[in-house]
Amino acid sequence: MIYQHIKGLVNQALAAKLIDDADQIYATNQVLALLKLESIPAVIDNPTVDSIPNILEQIVAYAVEQNIIDNVFDDKEILSATIMNCFVARPSVVSDIFQQKYLESPQQATDYFYELSKNSNYIQMNRIQKNVHFKADTIYGEMDITINLSKPEKDPEQIRRESEIKHSVNYPKCLLCIENEGYAGRVGYPARANHRIIKVPLVHENWYLQYSPYVYYNEHSILLAEQHRDMKISKATFERLLHFVVKFPHYFIGSNADLPIVGGSILSHDHYQTGRYDFPMTNAATALSFELNNFADVTAAVLEWPLTTIRLQCHQLETLVEAADHILTTWQSYDDEEANICAFSGDTPHNTITPIARMREHQFELDLVLRNNRTTDEHPLGIFHPHADVHHIKKENIGLIEVMGLAVLPARLKDELAEIKRFLLGQPSDVPSYHQQWADQLQENYGPLSSHEQAETILEKELGAKFAKVLGDAGVFKDNLASERFINTLNKKAAQ
Repeated sequence: MIYQHIKGLVNQALAAKLIDDADQIYATNQVLALLKLESIPAVIDNPTVDSIPNILEQIVAYAVEQNIIDNVFDDKEILSATIMNCFVARPSVVSDIFQQKYLESPQQATDYFYELSKNSNYIQMNRIQKNVHFKADTIYGEMDITINLSKPEKDPEQIRRESEIKHSVNYPKCLLCIENEGYAGRVGYPARANHRIIKVPLVHENWYLQYSPYVYYNEHSILLAEQHRDMKISKATFERLLHFVVKFPHYFIGSNADLPIVGGSILSHDHYQTGRYDFPMTNAATALSFELNNFADVTAAVLEWPLTTIRLQCHQLETLVEAADHILTTWQSYDDEEANICAFSGDTPHNTITPIARMREHQFELDLVLRNNRTTDEHPLGIFHPHADVHHIKKENIGLIEVMGLAVLPARLKDELAEIKRFLLGQPSDVPSYHQQWADQLQENYGPLSSHEQAETILEKELGAKFAKVLGDAGVFKDNLASERFINTLNKKAAQ
């Protein structure tokens, strides 16, 4: 069947416009070489008809059976990406097409690049489809809940190989460096042969747009700095974010915070996350409107949201940048003993911001989420971090995506929630000890349940409530009085 699979893959690449008719022989020969095949029949009956990811899986399985590669995760990933690289245009061609389509409209350009990234199997759609998604009503509105099942588990041989690596290779320096484009991969480092990036000049620097291989929302993409440098929230951050939405007004863009605990998983490379999606935070109501001294053209409000968020709106980009910088610099040195806010421990800073930019009704909008990463003996993982009572659901850092209302929950929850469902239905179950108190509470609140649908609905609702509590733990101000104290400090400082 290998010839049918190869022909089927070429056919699918043609249908997806990865290649033209004139490229068929070339692409076929490149794949033959990777599979150590010297020829292919002139006529192939019944070529495989399936999706590109599914055909790739069958070709990789053939390579394992024929001992062309070992049955190890990295070997299979490298071969899969290298095969797809036979069908993906060189970076200069991809960039030229993107720029041509951008002249028609920014949306046409991103539509092209997103489809290319999916069709090339760089975006791992088969794996992403394994994720569990649902929406849950909470006291803050509807939240997005995802149980992340897309990342494959490493097999024992893969783990052994990684443990035996003695000399770390410093190329690429990290997963977000531009040198990942076209990189074949190695033991312990992902295959990127089919990876493409697009240069986006921003405020006298080159930045690069790519899509995330494991998208959590529509057109989930990353904008990364050309230079390998640490994350840093500053006035320049606000300038870049707002200039980006000028170039791509149909996308939002945001940054993880730049401090441990409240930051993202990669703090060593400056980057932002963007895409075309309305997160729950986007439509959050206003809790408290206020005037910002010296910025009469800026509309300011605190949102009705579990994490303390100041929303700024303005028609002038430069004015909005100045207003955001005023809030950042004030917050970076702000103390509030009553709210448990301490800006520094010695020389170690604790206060920073998670910013999000978008266009709304032809004006600029910036959401500034106040963050603090201080720890105590009572809360060793962070005062404004998920507390111990919700660790059975979520213990990891709260990054940009979750700040905006999309929970990314660990894969273990799929099976664990199934056990809790059986418990609520009075069936034999094996509820993990760290969930038992929660399961008992659910049983007490809802009584005996009679249907799987009823149990499913209740668990989704209660998981949403847990996520709202997770976000509430990460919020620095627990009431409007604390927000008003900070607003007063903002306006006093502006008057100085």
